[in-house]
Amino acid sequence: MWPWTHLGFGYLLVSLLWRLRARRVDGAVAVAAALGTQFPDLVDKPLAWAFGVLPAGRSLAHSVVTAAVVSAVVLYVAGRRDRADPALAFVVGYGSHLAGDALPKLPAGEFDSLTFLLWPLLPLPDYDGADPVVANFAEVAAEPVASLLTSPDRLALLVLVVALWGADGFPGVAGLGRYLTRVKSGKIE
Repeated sequence: MWPWTHLGFGYLLVSLLWRLRARRVDGAVAVAAALGTQFPDLVDKPLAWAFGVLPAGRSLAHSVVTAAVVSAVVLYVAGRRDRADPALAFVVGYGSHLAGDALPKLPAGEFDSLTFLLWPLLPLPDYDGADPVVANFAEVAAEPVASLLTSPDRLALLVLVVALWGADGFPGVAGLGRYLTRVKSGKIE
């Protein structure tokens, strides 16, 4: 999945969960969910591709072993600071990232490619490295609208997520606007 697809899928799950809990998604929850949806790639990709510390771009933070530890720490720390909702949103976002990477493999029966979920307990699947990802990203970046319109699934997800985000009141936008105003006025450097 692309970062924006992880973001959309994660926000969809968080928004639906908050509706089931009869809660409203606020800016802190939306930002925490966004961070959670990107966390595995923000850890694994640079450490593997730029620094060579990890064996692959889906390894340490893509493992449910790491996800369980990170989630427990986040929930514990947040619980002590009365920030349970953003912590839960981060954990749901994190879990949605792992599910988003795994679910597309299931219909084709590509179970061998899912061993990253239990790394280092299981060996990693063979990867081609960063080159195909960078090439695909360049292709999408060159024509983002065409890329979106050629995939009915991506377009449907985008429409659904934007509709839900709008129904939730576009949480996170007001905080970003306040931050940018403070930066522009020189109150934040």
